[in-house]
Amino acid sequence: MNLSRTLVIAANVFREVIRDRVLYLLAFFAIIMVAAIVLVPEVAASTENQIILDIGLAAISLLGLAITVFVGTGLVNKEIEKRTVYVMVAKPIRSTEFIIGKHWGLSAVLAVLVLAMTAIYLATLALKQVPVPVGSVSLSALFQFLELSLIASAAILFGVFTSSLLATLLTFALYLMGHFSRDLLAFASLSDNAGLKQTVEGLYLVLPDLSRLNLRNQAIYGINLLPQPTELLANAGYAIVYTALLLMIAILIFSRRQF
Repeated sequence: MNLSRTLVIAANVFREVIRDRVLYLLAFFAIIMVAAIVLVPEVAASTENQIILDIGLAAISLLGLAITVFVGTGLVNKEIEKRTVYVMVAKPIRSTEFIIGKHWGLSAVLAVLVLAMTAIYLATLALKQVPVPVGSVSLSALFQFLELSLIASAAILFGVFTSSLLATLLTFALYLMGHFSRDLLAFASLSDNAGLKQTVEGLYLVLPDLSRLNLRNQAIYGINLLPQPTELLANAGYAIVYTALLLMIAILIFSRRQF
């Protein structure tokens, strides 16, 4: 893999996505935070701080997910549908450079968005004088980025071999099942059906366990509830390895397509 060509592709993706009105999401997020600060005390005076914290972190997650899915599924798929992929294939660019460059570019966008939304979140709470555990919120934002980067690799993978609509649906389904995989496993353990247990256990092993990367509750209620450093490192490594595996599959499928 040629690093310089990969970085050129990543830079092009970054510029293209940033120009595509993605940064307007930051203004929308700021409006959400201001609305939460104004409206929540009117309906929940006793627990307003926790609700405001929760709304802000949930908004970061959902807005980041929307960008990841709708942009990620089209990064390769639109190149294929518009036939511009022929130009890329004709150049001395390998499939590895093409797919990884796309992922790095989108991941850079997600890093900027998560960082900017977290900064707006903390600044808004500081103006409102809402007590917030900055350390645990920052750690939660880091793991939020790892989760979005993983979902971006899945979106690119589905976009390689399916239509944009189906890739979008599959990516959302993977996200939902990844967050509920532990609940499904616990539910299956209550069943007497051995076949159901084996099926659910197989799905649990294949699907990403996104609950490992969800630290929003710990961020709201304080850093003392965070997992131990060894567990945090293991979870971060899990996300990186799973992302790499999805990208490897995407590269393999893309390289075998006939253009």
